[in-house]
Amino acid sequence: MDEKAEITADTLELLLMNQIALRAALEELSLWVSQRGSMNIHDNVMVALTTLDTHEEAITTGIERLRA
Repeated sequence: MDEKAEITADTLELLLMNQIALRAALEELSLWVSQRGSMNIHDNVMVALTTLDTHEEAITTGIERLRA
């Protein structure tokens, strides 16, 4: 792996870890909101988190390809 690809993969991996942490925090907040009766907000957040999950898979694949 050349240096630019390694730097890119490392940077993407850090961004991915941030994304995972933000997803977990949003899910916790969404569960807290749902326990207080705001199911509509919870449902909307869960739909948005599905998008993060999809992007996580694509980012992981890209990182693996850079590291190959």
